[in-house]
Amino acid sequence: MEWVLIPIDVIAAFGLIVLVLLHSGRGGGLSDMFGAGMGSTAAGSTVVEKNLDRITVVLSLIFGFSTLALALLLDT
Repeated sequence: MEWVLIPIDVIAAFGLIVLVLLHSGRGGGLSDMFGAGMGSTAAGSTVVEKNLDRITVVLSLIFGFSTLALALLLDT
């Protein structure tokens, strides 16, 4: 079972790194590069940020559950 969870955990970890870097912070962040930081007047910027938030939450839940499952499986 570990051979299934380890790749899921690694892919989720790298995906989280990318998604967190894409979020706009105080200074704008990397999401400015992809057109999400055009300002609040742009029509699609709020939708892009909302979808980015949702994807990040889902991926963080996958990462958390797979890490917990690996910890419980490899403990014995």
